[in-house]
Amino acid sequence: MLSERDAERYERQIRIFGKEGQEKLKNARVFIGGAGGLCGAISLYLAAAGIGRLRIVDRDTVQLSNLNRQILYTDGDLGKGKPGCARERLKSVNPNTEVEAVTETISEQNINDLVASFDVIVDAMDNFPTRYLLNRAAQAQNIPLFHGAVERFYGQATTVIPGKTACLRCIFPTAPPPSSFPIIGSFCGIIGSIQAAEVIKYITGIGKLLENKLLMLDGLNSTIEQIDVQKNRMCEDCGKGRY
Repeated sequence: MLSERDAERYERQIRIFGKEGQEKLKNARVFIGGAGGLCGAISLYLAAAGIGRLRIVDRDTVQLSNLNRQILYTDGDLGKGKPGCARERLKSVNPNTEVEAVTETISEQNINDLVASFDVIVDAMDNFPTRYLLNRAAQAQNIPLFHGAVERFYGQATTVIPGKTACLRCIFPTAPPPSSFPIIGSFCGIIGSIQAAEVIKYITGIGKLLENKLLMLDGLNSTIEQIDVQKNRMCEDCGKGRY
């Protein structure tokens, strides 16, 4: 049930999806893999929207070079673990959101335990090997996956619904070479906000999701387009390729 404070705090969005939708957000459990630039916009907007529980998993500490884009952190956080700092910031945004900080490396050994019992998985990672781990766990446990990625002035996002849409491996069969790539911080905000909006739409059951669509943002040329994608029946994560 929503309290009087809830009804006042979320009044502007309750107008959109009603008290029932707000209660769904309050009861929702969201897993976020990665505590970097994308996580900042994703987690801040989900906490502000009244998501009941967030679990943020990352092994890294805050570095000075992070601060152009990772808006959860300040100079006072340098050298500290990102998940713990994220929890402190998010609790100040919304004390009613339970924030669980997990300082671990996401691996083949722990991924299924980390996402178990969560309603959605949000990909806020900066590398494809770990994204593929999230993708496989989403398929194995039938949990929707909300993907986003950014580089320079470019970004992309898609929503994966197991059994219904193309999975991340269908769209990107092989990982690009690992690299340290430049990023404009505001584009983390744009793509992260799109991911947060997709999560909210999914949980409340409104609108049309980026299902079988890859949204691509070209900031230099100020264009946004959607590319149709489809399941690969031989995909090694969701198709016959698994066997």
